[in-house]
Amino acid sequence: MHRTVVLNVVGLTGELLGDATPNLKRLAQEGVMRPLQTVLPAVTCTVQSTFTTGLLPSGHGCVANGWYFRDIAEVNLWRQANQLVTGEKIWEAARRRDPTFTCAKLFWWYNMYSSADYAVTPRPIYWADGLKLPDIYTEPASLRDELVFRLGEFPLFNFWGPNADIRSTEWIARCARHVYDTRRPTLTLVYLPHLDYNLQRLGPGDPSIEKDLRAVDAVCGELIDHVRKDGARVIVLSEYGIMPVTGAVHINRELRVQGLLRVRVERGLEKLDAGGSEAFAVADHQVAHVYVRRAERVSEVKGLLERLQGVDFVLDREGKHAAGLEHSRSGELVAVARRDRWFTYYYWMDDSKAPEYARTVDIHRKPGYDPVELFVDSNLRVPRVRVARRLLQKKLGFRYLMDVIPLDAALVKGSHGRLNEHAGEGPLVASTEASLLTGTSVRAVDIKEIVLRHIFD
Repeated sequence: MHRTVVLNVVGLTGELLGDATPNLKRLAQEGVMRPLQTVLPAVTCTVQSTFTTGLLPSGHGCVANGWYFRDIAEVNLWRQANQLVTGEKIWEAARRRDPTFTCAKLFWWYNMYSSADYAVTPRPIYWADGLKLPDIYTEPASLRDELVFRLGEFPLFNFWGPNADIRSTEWIARCARHVYDTRRPTLTLVYLPHLDYNLQRLGPGDPSIEKDLRAVDAVCGELIDHVRKDGARVIVLSEYGIMPVTGAVHINRELRVQGLLRVRVERGLEKLDAGGSEAFAVADHQVAHVYVRRAERVSEVKGLLERLQGVDFVLDREGKHAAGLEHSRSGELVAVARRDRWFTYYYWMDDSKAPEYARTVDIHRKPGYDPVELFVDSNLRVPRVRVARRLLQKKLGFRYLMDVIPLDAALVKGSHGRLNEHAGEGPLVASTEASLLTGTSVRAVDIKEIVLRHIFD
């Protein structure tokens, strides 16, 4: 077996690979690079599940970063149990071939309670008073204390939210190096998220993205050089390409105007009543699963969505089948935004009635993805002072919301989810082993077999 390291450099595309990424460019030139044909929706949980299983969403069941759990009438995003992913995983297939094979899965999603030998993933501590503390989940459990002792506390608030930056990616890379050296796994899967942040905040055309490219390239270069000295093979890939956007589509507000979406009022604030709605959308970047309560109304809702400005097309049952999205977890309809638009989860018509979590970073309670969590509300007087005051209040035991997130969807300048129209703006896969990537492009469903080829060929 050949030790293999897979670096998932989120948001990396052929167009971004250049002078600002000398280490990644050198790997592609000395080895091989191909465009990657991703899956719909091109979002983290879906694409990673395809990478690890070799299946389309209709096979592995991860139809988005979250979906409507019909049996409990609740929307849940960013869950972590690996049992949500159906299908044989890369590490299970490798272990069948050679029982001595081991795998380290580092910050890839659905990373709890899997059959991988080593796992590290974010797992905040939520206290009863609302306090959220940084922490990680590891397998084995003893690895947690070891990593915290050697590397310090995982910088959770630099992993997502207004302060998201290179520090979380650097911590993950140091974690990967430590696990690689001390556990010596056959396969190491590493998730490096840094490019995701400003590509969404600023858009891929912003000149300052060059700084982010240099930062993540330096992290990759150090890790690649380290494992290559040990003889490891390296694969670099990405899940999607981020496109510039100029506006948002408030799909749930339109469903509400049409009398299809219902809310529940709690102390003057509005909460989505998913179970009581005739139709509502779980928005996820540029794709939205639309759940329709009664089959006889599906055609009506489809026509409504197709007329909504900013919607490119809507998949019904036949369309979902063709796209590899026909699964019981999918909405009855799947809406795809125009390439310059993205979907908000917003369902309230008046910001004064927005739910209490709307102005916070709360990826689990929001019934849809919210990239506006990457910003601080500019209308706040001295925002940093507001954040510091809230942190102090929480540490003193007071119940206060970290309510610093704006409700301005126009801030977001980059998004993803729909399939890229041009190879250069889409994801890629590169390898140190030129003979192991054939053809002019690579399908996401083939990544599992390609990784196995790197290990065993």
